[in-house]
Amino acid sequence: MTAKPVLYYFDGRGKMESIRWLLAAAGVEFEEVFLETREQYEKLLQSGVLMFQQVPMVEIDGMKLVQTRAILNYIAGKYNLYGKDLKERALIDMYVGGTDDLMGFLLSFPFLSAEDKVKQCAFVVQKATSRYFPAYEKVLKDHGQDFLVGNRLSWADIHLLEAILMLEEKKSDALSGFPLLQAFKKRISSIPTIKKFLAPGSKRKPISDDKYVETVRRVLRMYYDVKPN
Repeated sequence: MTAKPVLYYFDGRGKMESIRWLLAAAGVEFEEVFLETREQYEKLLQSGVLMFQQVPMVEIDGMKLVQTRAILNYIAGKYNLYGKDLKERALIDMYVGGTDDLMGFLLSFPFLSAEDKVKQCAFVVQKATSRYFPAYEKVLKDHGQDFLVGNRLSWADIHLLEAILMLEEKKSDALSGFPLLQAFKKRISSIPTIKKFLAPGSKRKPISDDKYVETVRRVLRMYYDVKPN
């Protein structure tokens, strides 16, 4: 029996959450090791498994993979979520890259001051509704299919749904004015593996709280202030 992937990260979203999403959408069960102390992190560093001295790290198929994009690429390819040919893969990479840009504005959000969170929220919503959501609305219209690429679920669909739900946590009506994206959200959310991941009790992480922030700062000795984009 093949061992389950093991995810090494904090007990929160961060850069690992998209990996959780992709594995869950593929129907793959996984285990997690949460970093809670500086000693745990230093032990990983001393073992040499963190090539660039960073997490996330995922143990899968006998490998210890680091770098979020490399991990996601491997999972997408392994579980048939990376298109049927090179052209589809290029489109998936392009759409995922755009979604990454949008989600990057949210990654630092838990570490901002209360004042900066207000500013960043307005900034992200403006970017999403003026740049990114119109682009994906057009993709869906021009493509005329249920999915962003080809006629089957891909990493691009999963990543975009994750971003949409994150934006709606900041502004519940973020998709108003984007009817095709509204239908897309409903459609992709209804896929059984994704529906299961979105249900209570799954390994999907909630909005990062002060405890998560304090743990990350302590383990990584992250003593500097984070500024909004």
